Amino acid sequence: MKYVNLGSTGLRVSKICLGCMTFGIPDRGDHPWTLPEDESRSIIKQAVEAGINFFDTANAYSDGTSEEIVGRALTDFARREEVVIATKVFFPMTKAPNSGGLSRKAIFSAIDASLRRLGTDYVDLYQIHRWDYKTPIEETLEALHDVVKAGKARYLGASSMYAWQFGKALHLAREHRWTRFVSMQDHYNLLYREEEREMMPLCADAGIGVLPWSPLARGRLTREWDAKTPRIESDEYGGRLYTSAIDSDRRIVGEVAAIAAARGVPRAQVALAWVAQHAVVTAPIVGASKPHHLEDAVAALSLNLTASEMKQLETPYVPRAVAGHS
Repeated sequence: MKYVNLGSTGLRVSKICLGCMTFGIPDRGDHPWTLPEDESRSIIKQAVEAGINFFDTANAYSDGTSEEIVGRALTDFARREEVVIATKVFFPMTKAPNSGGLSRKAIFSAIDASLRRLGTDYVDLYQIHRWDYKTPIEETLEALHDVVKAGKARYLGASSMYAWQFGKALHLAREHRWTRFVSMQDHYNLLYREEEREMMPLCADAGIGVLPWSPLARGRLTREWDAKTPRIESDEYGGRLYTSAIDSDRRIVGEVAAIAAARGVPRAQVALAWVAQHAVVTAPIVGASKPHHLEDAVAALSLNLTASEMKQLETPYVPRAVAGHS
């Protein structure tokens, strides 16, 4: 396994981050395709044994059961000081007022609940899951700063938003001497490259670590375009991200298949290698529900695509509407 610094920090993380949205009690929350605890533990153990030390979850995943499963598994399979646990806050856990969002009250309640579910005194990376249009960003940033100063989080990160919003947050944190965001978890893959316009250059300039989510486009880059899976058929959010079967998408999927065939490797390795080779990317967040998913993710780090292959994959892309900010 390869390890790199997260942005401009001294925190060392594996070049693959295990996305833990795959783990959770299936009838809790809105992810019916999640793995139950026994199957989840097997994947987490495999990740630890492969050298992955970076695990990303969220309080809202499967109604909090993702955090619970991840916390118990890492307690059993790893030493706390040797793993990097990341979780997120924003989406409501209940229908009650203040159960979601990024107000001071919501953040203070959410971090304590996440720590209880994870079974730890602190998280290494605490991330805002989305931008909260109903709460002043100054209130959010000061509350997050206080979470860090209380020892409940080591670093702060953000997720999908517009570059002007992220730039504003970075500026205000510096102005007020609040703890600064060190990472951006954004939507980025061969089928969605709009982050290259503003967010990626901003992160490169500011020394921000980039942690792309959905690097395989919810699996669409790993199989024939028209192939159906239980997750594709039940993943409403994924359906909204990739609704248009435009010719460029089909061509990109075809190019991934062609390079994979020529190289003699699974398509997932090609699509993931493309993301991982981006100079600004720290670690793609990879979800895994089967052992070979993790094996492909690790192998992708050793697959060096040529400039010609990169061009072959990138040329068919057609700009599309912003997706993934809500």
